[in-house]
Amino acid sequence: MLRDPSEQLQRLRRHWHAVSPGEFWVFGYASLIWRPEFDAVEHRSALVHGWHRALRMRSRINRGTPQQPGLVFALLPGGACRGVVYRLRRESADAELERLWAREMPTGVYDPRLLPCRTPQGVVPALAFTLSRRSEACLPRLPDQELLHVLRHASGRYGTTLDYLAQTAQALRERGVRDREIERQLALARRHGLL
Repeated sequence: MLRDPSEQLQRLRRHWHAVSPGEFWVFGYASLIWRPEFDAVEHRSALVHGWHRALRMRSRINRGTPQQPGLVFALLPGGACRGVVYRLRRESADAELERLWAREMPTGVYDPRLLPCRTPQGVVPALAFTLSRRSEACLPRLPDQELLHVLRHASGRYGTTLDYLAQTAQALRERGVRDREIERQLALARRHGLL
C-alpha cells in the first residue's frame, strides 16, 4: 500500500533534524551516483551494512510503461552496499530535499530512512531510499530470459532500463566499485547483442 509522500517527508524531516542537526547526508546507490540533481558541498565513498542494491523495482514511468514495465535498482534488506554519500549545503538542504523528494517519492513507494553509512572519515547518518520486499513494486529476481526481455523493450520518460543499468555500472566502476550482479547482467546483455 502506498503512503502519502508529503506525510512521509514531514516525518523524515523531524527525524533528520533530531538525529543529525545541521548535517544532511544522502546515500546514492544507483542513479543518484551519476545523476544526483542536487547541490552537494561534499561527497564520500560509503558502505551500508544490512542492505543491498538489486535491479528488482518495477518502473512504469521512469524506465518503462504500464504496458511494458522496466526495472530500476532498489535498496533491499540483507547484505551490504557500496555507494556515495553527499552532504547537502545547510542553507539549501530543505529546498534540495523537496526536489529530491519530487524525483524519488512521487507515489510514496520507497521507505525512506536514515542509515549509518561508513565513510573513510567516519560514520554518517544518511537518507536512503529503501524498498520493502512486501511492496507491490518489488519483484522477485527475474530469470535471465525475462530480464533480457525487459532490457530489450522497456523504456520510459528517462530512457531505457538497459541504459540505466549500463550508466549505473559505469558510475560504480569509476568509483572503484565492482558489483558482481550488475557485471553479470551486463555480460548477459552483451552476449545477446544488446550492448
